[in-house]
Amino acid sequence: MNTKQSHEAFKKAQEVIPGGVDSPVRAFKSVGGVPPFIERGEEAYLFDIDGNRYVDYVQSWGPLIFGHCDATIEKAVIDSVKKGLSFGAPTQVETVLAKKISDLFDGIDKIRFVSSGTEAVMSAIRLARGYTHRDDIIKFEGCYHGHSDSLLVQAGSGAVTFGTPSSPGVPADITKHTLLAKYNDIESVKQCFENSKGVACVIIEPVAGNMGLVPADVDFLEGLRALCDEYGALLIFDEVMSGFRASLKGATGLVGVKPDIMTYGKVIGGGMPVGAFGSREEIMNELSPDGPIYQAGTLSGNPVAMNAGLASVSKILEHPEIYAEFGRLAKKLTDGLKEAAKGEGIDLQVNVRGSMFGFFFNAHEVKNFADALQSDTQMFAKFHQGMLERGFYFACSQFETGFICTKINDSIVEQTLDAAKAVFKEIK
Repeated sequence: MNTKQSHEAFKKAQEVIPGGVDSPVRAFKSVGGVPPFIERGEEAYLFDIDGNRYVDYVQSWGPLIFGHCDATIEKAVIDSVKKGLSFGAPTQVETVLAKKISDLFDGIDKIRFVSSGTEAVMSAIRLARGYTHRDDIIKFEGCYHGHSDSLLVQAGSGAVTFGTPSSPGVPADITKHTLLAKYNDIESVKQCFENSKGVACVIIEPVAGNMGLVPADVDFLEGLRALCDEYGALLIFDEVMSGFRASLKGATGLVGVKPDIMTYGKVIGGGMPVGAFGSREEIMNELSPDGPIYQAGTLSGNPVAMNAGLASVSKILEHPEIYAEFGRLAKKLTDGLKEAAKGEGIDLQVNVRGSMFGFFFNAHEVKNFADALQSDTQMFAKFHQGMLERGFYFACSQFETGFICTKINDSIVEQTLDAAKAVFKEIK
């Protein structure tokens, strides 16, 4: 595969952009090689500037339920652009999209749109702190909720401790209010509550997508709900990645546990930068201008993103049957990968939730971040390189999630598995 132009483009990008990319994982440092520079997308495929075609299992990290250049979403964007890019003023489409989303979820009376998942989570935590008048929050090792200061923490010396910054530029005085617990381990959460003078909220990805795909056990989520009720804390489900992906109602629709606040992104923008957070009326009414908790954004709810999101969500609601097909194809893919790996004596663990899938080069089931870290990342890098050379674009980290779109079919999955068999033979 010729990638000469991508190599040259990457060198030029590194001269003017830190690392040559605007989001770190795109630099391919964990898998090696040079990232292909993409020229365009079409249905299930990406095309790079060298003319190579790839089956895309990333789908812009989730939002493209209907693949690239969906005609319905494309038309909605173009029609909106012709009327203006942004007004910094209310438009009716915000209300229509808010109503469609809130009607789906018990416990969401009102919703506010922002411009990214990071912003949605940051705002949700401020809302929880303001509502409860408490400072401490509990998050989990391996769950990523964006790059806001309070959430960039590491474990420190013990399994349960106040977080210390995991990035320069983050003050310890901020992260000291973040307690870190172990995913799928309710005892670690109990210790956090006991160690705190007052917990405002527990935030979790109910289907974790940023340590690889690791679903939370239902009894664990039920335990979180019970602890939050006992201590008067709010439970936040971060569904920026899993919303409209794990099921029509996201992970919340699968687990039967009701959070106090939900955050969304990705799909509700249809490929445009959008995030949102929602809750019951009494909590959301604490937000400015109705209440004292401040949150704002010039481009929040901008008409182009709102129309793209409305087109995407409306099409999903018209075709709920796509989720059964997503699950079937994702299972066919991951079962096939596991069987092909087993045939070459390679250990592979797989997970599927709706249109989301993940796999670990690991001999043991992955239930938390510590388990995920035992995976063979060098083997993953070799697999990623081998598949990319054959025209299959997977997430460029062992600790990310893959996605199915409506344009991926049995034939594409079978082609993927044929390529994977060849790659496994090479890397065993």
